[in-house]
Amino acid sequence: MEFLLSKGDYPASFRRSLVVILVCVMVLVCTDQDYYSLLGVSKEASSREIRQAFKKLALKLHPDKNQNDPNAHENFLKINRAYEVLKDEDLRKKYDKYGEKGLEDQQQGGRYESWHYYRYDFGIYDDDPEIITLDRGEFDAAVNSGELWFVNFYSPRCSHCHDLAPTQPVKYYGDRSKESLKNFAMQYVTSTITELWADCLSYQTRLKLAGMLEGLANVGWIDCGTQGELCDNLDISSSTTAYFPPGATINNKEKGGVLVRAVSKKILVLTHDESTPTLSVSRDYAVQLYFSIATSSYIRMAALTPFLNSLDAREIYQEVMKHLPDFEIIPATSLEDRLAHHRWLLFFQFGENDKSSVQEFKKLKFLLKDEHIQVGKFDCLSSPTICNKLYVYQPCLAVFKGKGIDDYEIHHGKKILYDIVAFAKESVNSHVITLGPQNFPGKEKEPWLVDFFAPWCPPCRALLPELRKASKHLYGQLKFGTLDCTVHEGLCNMHNIRAYPTTVVFNQSDVHEYEGHHSAEQILEFIEDLRNPSVVSLTPETFVELVERRKREEIWMVDFYAPWCGPCQALMPEWKKMARMLNGLISVGSVDCQKFYSFCHQENVRGYPEVRLFPQKSSTTHRYYSYNGWHRDSYSLRGWALGYLPQVSIDLTPQSFTEKVLNGKDHWVIDFYAPWCGPCQNFAPEFEILARAVKGKVKAGKVDCQAYGQTCQSADIRAYPTVKFYPYQGTKKSVLGEYIDSRDAKGIADILNEKLEAIQNKGKRKKSRNKDEL
Repeated sequence: MEFLLSKGDYPASFRRSLVVILVCVMVLVCTDQDYYSLLGVSKEASSREIRQAFKKLALKLHPDKNQNDPNAHENFLKINRAYEVLKDEDLRKKYDKYGEKGLEDQQQGGRYESWHYYRYDFGIYDDDPEIITLDRGEFDAAVNSGELWFVNFYSPRCSHCHDLAPTQPVKYYGDRSKESLKNFAMQYVTSTITELWADCLSYQTRLKLAGMLEGLANVGWIDCGTQGELCDNLDISSSTTAYFPPGATINNKEKGGVLVRAVSKKILVLTHDESTPTLSVSRDYAVQLYFSIATSSYIRMAALTPFLNSLDAREIYQEVMKHLPDFEIIPATSLEDRLAHHRWLLFFQFGENDKSSVQEFKKLKFLLKDEHIQVGKFDCLSSPTICNKLYVYQPCLAVFKGKGIDDYEIHHGKKILYDIVAFAKESVNSHVITLGPQNFPGKEKEPWLVDFFAPWCPPCRALLPELRKASKHLYGQLKFGTLDCTVHEGLCNMHNIRAYPTTVVFNQSDVHEYEGHHSAEQILEFIEDLRNPSVVSLTPETFVELVERRKREEIWMVDFYAPWCGPCQALMPEWKKMARMLNGLISVGSVDCQKFYSFCHQENVRGYPEVRLFPQKSSTTHRYYSYNGWHRDSYSLRGWALGYLPQVSIDLTPQSFTEKVLNGKDHWVIDFYAPWCGPCQNFAPEFEILARAVKGKVKAGKVDCQAYGQTCQSADIRAYPTVKFYPYQGTKKSVLGEYIDSRDAKGIADILNEKLEAIQNKGKRKKSRNKDEL
């Protein structure tokens, strides 16, 4: 789904073998043609540029248009494959890092659409400068920027795809005419209209300009149809717009009195004749207006007041933006002091005439005021030493977090308003800083996560917001930094960085590379696993020692994988999560088959990833069992593995249920189930975990309600599975028991422990009363 907006070994330990390096080189050399070259784009190309390049080639090379060319199908498959890989953030990273070998398990590009589809349905908004097709990261930045957005969630062939919106926006269900869409969007522009005199301008036009200038300038209107004499005194004979900057006045020539004074902020006044009304006003910045109007007054405009010769709202807006004051230029003498006491978004420029910023950015002060972020400029030509210290060598912008000049982050996203706003808000509240040779982690005791990246790399830019999210969860435990390899090439080469992004954790002498998906959640999983390792990295020697020669009661699960394998990378975080859930029950390991290829071949591993379970040893069991399930998430793998644990719970018959549970002197928890019931089968491993968790305090039993329906009926069982607790409190237990409303082993164990504590406290109070009576 796409979003449409209408609006203006170096992996694990940096010790790769020479053989591995040669393999990587061969992968790149043996490729018939580089995917970027096939599409005619650079490695820095944006998603939009890739789409546009592919569409151009698709229209030219499509087999429908080249029916006499026997190679047309094959040629089109090549560019289709290139597009399918480069449009996908994760696949693009794998391709950049491993070449086509890293994509062996991802066979996209084998199917394509008709020529008509690429001509009329594909990339339909890419050529419109007023419309931006957003990817997931850009969508999040846009809707969180503080501005009002009108977004269409679409698929080229889907007329109702806005129903699939991932957030909870106000949805539009009306007809798709331009007028209807405009009316729907404008009702959410909430700027206030201020009436100075009479009104004859359409409400929607006034509201549009008010929304565009909100927070920047107040807008007033005068209807020259009812205030003709005033307009005549202003020498206004046709539709006119005037802008009053702070300090501008309208003077009464005869009396010298001030008729209109713009105090501290700005005011925009639009005047029209009776047939063409005007106006709009922002509500957030109050403007004090003083009027002393007499019908015979002669009025002149102050020299500071320019007239704007346009009736178009966008043209008026653009002209006003030009007249608004620019950001303050911070002098080098006061920079460090100001950065130590306030949050700042700074534009670094080279010379006072640097035009690297755009007028639209003047909205930043208003959009960032709630985060208490001040906005300014710094001229690097005035103090090259400071900019060199900050590794600023070209116009850019950076956020300083109010803790001094060293605590900052440079912006590497798109230089458009909503992206900058999202960056500033995220950065000041996170703990990611920009690194260089001077502050790069050495042998510090504190661990660091360092992201080696290149600003031109789309996956790199997508990872940065996720790092900021993760840093907030790990504040005080792990420091986060980013290193731009296009600036610090030597430092990146020293750490053998060959693909972007490469994310590495430095923990004194230990170095660990992150190879999971680019999400904060999985980064946190990775860090947790480093702190409390749940998976044993096995070598051929340790595999024989720990797995082949395991104790009789011990169970092992082993993942045979290759680092370049896409499904292996997807499995890795789930595998670690599963290992933590199985902690104490089943040992979990992994074998790197790229590193130990001969060993994996010897073990008859034919594909990656290969998941095997080595059960408890006995004369009748297999050496191992292979996982052939469709789902490779942590819960599916865990459920499969728990099925090989020996049963701890007791299977009960009607007789044993009566004798041991109802008449016995033990506490019991019972699982009433049916063999054909899917939820019962899923719950069975969970119940075994519960049985182990409460062993010694509560006995666990199972009753088959298909075989013993009368017993389940007497216990008032109405659904499967049903869990009930039968506590012993000195007398025969009720057959109805106590219903437990949970299907989670830990949750049930917590409930049982609370009930046991209550029974124990009740017994203590009873003994105390008996003692008092005596």
